This record gives sequence, structure tokens and C-alpha cells, in this order.
Amino acid sequence: MDTTLPPTDADAPSAGGAAALSAILLADDVAGALWSAVDSGRIDDLVPELPALRMEQDPIHRHKDVLSHTIAVVAKTPDDEVVRLAALFHDIAKPRTRSFEHGGVTFRHHEVVGARMTRKRMAALGYDEAVVDEVSELVRLSGRFKGYADGWSDSAVRRYARDAGPLLGRLNALIRSDCTTRNRQKAADLQAAIDDLEARIAELAEEERRAAERPQIDGQAVMAHLGTGGGRHIGEILAMLLEVKRSEGELPDAELYRRIDAWWREHGADYGSLTD
Repeated sequence: MDTTLPPTDADAPSAGGAAALSAILLADDVAGALWSAVDSGRIDDLVPELPALRMEQDPIHRHKDVLSHTIAVVAKTPDDEVVRLAALFHDIAKPRTRSFEHGGVTFRHHEVVGARMTRKRMAALGYDEAVVDEVSELVRLSGRFKGYADGWSDSAVRRYARDAGPLLGRLNALIRSDCTTRNRQKAADLQAAIDDLEARIAELAEEERRAAERPQIDGQAVMAHLGTGGGRHIGEILAMLLEVKRSEGELPDAELYRRIDAWWREHGADYGSLTD
């Protein structure tokens, strides 16, 4: 399938185009503003690829065409220009990627093709490069959540969070908004799945943070201070020091050595003669 993006007259930079499109997307009644722009033909000047979605039927969203679904998604997003732009463009490549080769209608790789189309259109509209980068990346990642309900390993959850990077919150907001089903149970199940994913990301991040923590004083310094070699007692002292750091924060080294001495007075006899 040819998914190249041939140049058009609309690809030339549009004076004020970015401001005009963002004004529509940030309107109080964003759905009404978008439909007004579609019906008046204004959207043809700003995003000429968008009207083609009106006749595109998506088997996943059987109750609405892709344009109606797109506007419904935008209307559900938080008041965030980047997220709303990503919602507007997230299905932009479906007409270009439509195929009947894989059993029924499919839109394989429409997120990747859509990211390229998004980048090209937003650049033509005159958006800042940083905004273009963020929106096109959200479009590219917009399908990553598919399959989560079937079961993701911890490594898959970490990969999702790593790939999203600083866009993670916005990506999850986009995915939440991309649920326009009339089936209340399906909608609730999707929101619960995203809740679960976010909880797992937070738990794994906390595990990694704690695993990467180090006590303020290392094992070599503890051995030098006590005049002992290595052994199980060093590990237990380091665990004690790490817990002190977690509960009390950074303390002066002198205070930590005082606590090491106190621990050694209490437990040192359990380890026999370890001093040099």
C-alpha cells in the first residue's frame, strides 16, 4: 500500500493557520466549533485531510464515521492544546491506510503514517517545532495501549512508560478520551484498565527508585570505621543506614557514624571477633 505523502498546495506554510486551528480547539464548545468549521469549509483550509474522515466507516466505532468519532474524542479531552491537537490528528491516516487484505476493513500502521501526516500538516500551519514533535509523537503512540487488557508483563509496562517519557500523562489522557462507545460497561472497563496501568507504572517506578537508592555511607567506609572486614554485618548496617535515609533524609556523617557505633555495640557480639 502506498502511504507516501505527496505535496499539495495546502502544504505551504499558512499565515495564522496555527492560531486559527488552536482557537477552534480551545473553544469552550470545542465540538460545536469543530462542526462549524467543517460545515463552513474552514477546516478544508486548515486541515484538508480531515473532511475525508467523514465518509470513512471504522468497524470499531460502528455508530459513527471517523470524523464524528474524532470530534467526539476531541470534545472529551482536557483543556490542553497538545492533547486536543493529538486527538484531532490521531485517526487522520485511516483513509490512507484502509485495507481489505487482512479480513474485513483494517487500518494497519495508521498511527505511524498518521504521525508523519501530522508533522507535515502542523509544520505547514506554522506550529512551533516543539509542539509539532509532541503532537506527532502522541499520534504515533496512540495505539500502544491496545492489548493491555489481554495482559502485559512488567517489562511491557516499563517499555510503554519509557517510550512515552514526559508525554505519559498526555498519552493516557488521549487514550481515555479515545473511548466513545455507547456501551457503558465497555467504557467503564477501558477506564479501569487505564487506572490499572497507571497504578502499575507508579508501583514499578517506586520499586526501581528504591532499588537504586544507596545509603549515605558505603560499605568500605563502614568497614574502615569499625576496623572489620566484610561480612553479613556490613549488609545489615547498610540496610539500617538506608532506612535512616528514607525516614529522616540526609544527616551529617558524624550522626551516621554515631548510629553505626550504637548498632555495633548492640549487635557486634553476635558476629564474634571481626576486628583486625
